[in-house]
Amino acid sequence: MTTGVDGPGRPVLPPILRGQKALVTGANSGIGKATAIALGQAGADVVVNYVSGRETADEVVREIESFGVRAYPHEADVSQEDQVVAMVARMVEEFGTIDIMVANAGLQRDAALTEMSLAQWQKVLDVNLTGQFLCAREAAKEFKRRGVVPEVSRSAGKIVCMSSVHQIIPWAGHVNYAASKGGVLMLMQTLAQELAPDRIRVNAVAPGAIRTPINRDAWATPEAEADLLGLIPYRRVGDPVDIADAVTVLVSDLMDYVVGTTIYVDGGMTLFPGFATGG
Repeated sequence: MTTGVDGPGRPVLPPILRGQKALVTGANSGIGKATAIALGQAGADVVVNYVSGRETADEVVREIESFGVRAYPHEADVSQEDQVVAMVARMVEEFGTIDIMVANAGLQRDAALTEMSLAQWQKVLDVNLTGQFLCAREAAKEFKRRGVVPEVSRSAGKIVCMSSVHQIIPWAGHVNYAASKGGVLMLMQTLAQELAPDRIRVNAVAPGAIRTPINRDAWATPEAEADLLGLIPYRRVGDPVDIADAVTVLVSDLMDYVVGTTIYVDGGMTLFPGFATGG
């Protein structure tokens, strides 16, 4: 739904987030980059979080600023409590508040169970799950403090937890990643239940196979892509902008009554395609 993010021919969303302030973690590449740019194009001021790669973060900031909104980069490791606290505090100081938190930062450290180290397990849980908890907690504090500002949004704030189809699809050889995303599902639903009375909306977006650096081996060659398409009924690999579009609409007032829901953006991967011919 956004040009400038990916490809011609996509309809451009109106500025449905004008006046809102968004923070996107892991925003200098892949899904996070596309999402940060899309939110800026929809009218939001955006904090571009990154843990490494300042030059690419600066490029994202410049693209967002080209839409006539504000943006700045912020280096922080979302698994570190003090860094997340400082990041949100700076945003409130710079932008006045926060309206949208997209907890996107994530990583993989793949290994078979019997070969997986405790460090590999812990790193993935620290970033993918604890990082989302810390980001949601700090955003919720500001949402509760400020409350609803009707001329900005119908809600006091929005949190999007970036999950994966592997919150419900087991993934052998990736037990740490799948466990982290399964945790994200229950984290999101529990936060949504707790925070909804404060008019804070918490939801998740669960990508399927998306062309990002984290899974390049799965789509980089024609042979690999052909194998991957066997898992996707819609018969195309997703692009980061597919996720960015879903997030942008989800955090807008167009979706104000959507609370505690996971939106699967997966081309039908969760439809158990192996059973399409009767199993």
